[in-house]
Amino acid sequence: MPPEREDELRNDLASLRIERAAPRRKARKPRRWVTPLILVLLVAGAAAAWAVMTRPVPVQVATAQRSSGAETGPAPLLSGSGYVVTGDRYVSIGVRVPGRIDHYFVEEGQSVKKNDPLVQLDDRDYRARVSGIEANIASARADLALADADLARGRALRGDGVISQQELDVLVNKAAVARAAIAQLDAQLEQARVDLDYTLLRAPADGVVLAKLKEVGEIAVPGGFAGSGDLIRLANLTDMRAEVDVNESDLNRVKLGQPAQVTPDAYQDLKYEAEVVKLYPQVDRQKGTLKVEVHILHPDEKLLPDMSARVTFLAPPQPEKQDEPTVLVPATAVHRDTQGDNVVWIVRDGRVTAQIVETAGDVGDKIRIAEGLSGGETVVLGDVALRNGQRVVAE
Repeated sequence: MPPEREDELRNDLASLRIERAAPRRKARKPRRWVTPLILVLLVAGAAAAWAVMTRPVPVQVATAQRSSGAETGPAPLLSGSGYVVTGDRYVSIGVRVPGRIDHYFVEEGQSVKKNDPLVQLDDRDYRARVSGIEANIASARADLALADADLARGRALRGDGVISQQELDVLVNKAAVARAAIAQLDAQLEQARVDLDYTLLRAPADGVVLAKLKEVGEIAVPGGFAGSGDLIRLANLTDMRAEVDVNESDLNRVKLGQPAQVTPDAYQDLKYEAEVVKLYPQVDRQKGTLKVEVHILHPDEKLLPDMSARVTFLAPPQPEKQDEPTVLVPATAVHRDTQGDNVVWIVRDGRVTAQIVETAGDVGDKIRIAEGLSGGETVVLGDVALRNGQRVVAE
């Protein structure tokens, strides 16, 4: 078929095609109940949030106590970190004579009294020396007895003219030499007994054994460098003290006889009364501090040497201020805000208000309030997230 005819047929077929319009979708009617539902949900959510925000927060409360200065004690002036020490420092006990360590009579941590045995050295050599000198003394005494007998006969013979004066002088000298030999041996025996006694080390004073510095079987010699001859280290725990470094700028607030308080870091609920007994005579140039020592008045077995502790220097008692009132609150009632101020939450009419206060040290488990409270206020205890005006209820 010619191409022209094909094109003509295609056109005819195309003219016979019926165009169908796409079916039109029905428009959905708007649901009128959706908007009210959304509004209801929003109102309910806001009401729930308001109920949560306005619901009273359960808290624990306490009452700020007002008491006299005589009841609360002196106010703290200054505090610093230091260490517990002994009054006599440490007593290192070493040997006076060389010897092998035979055995120890004590262990670390054991309490000892003055003259209690501590260490026994091997004393066989020293006992043998004592026995040998005692034997020499016995021989010398026999020689002296013979010399005295010869001298007595010599004097009788000299009276009869049998012997000369020179022979008598020899007998006198022989007896004198025998006596001198005995005296010399007596001195040697005394020294030997002293050396034998040194083989048993005894406690020079009451105390507690801190350390054994050598083991059984080692050879101990007197002297040496850095106490190499020491065997036992003792400490007298009846005289306990605490040392603390005080800045030069604060030295005008510390003086001898001033009351203080020592709180061990290991037992922060314990507070020991103390008194300033020593101001060291030289300032540390590099640190700009002076070492101060306080005497713990009533120590107990919980205090150990080299234990870290906090030393608080208290204001001297002033009789004219003994009747002045002071306010005390539990330590958990005082918090630090973002500006670094001490804050106490006060409850009034079921709502809380933040009150900035000035503290003046601890009194047992309470804190002294110098300014901000007058006593009788209800304060919130514990670390609770609160805001001004929030409703609270006491548990």
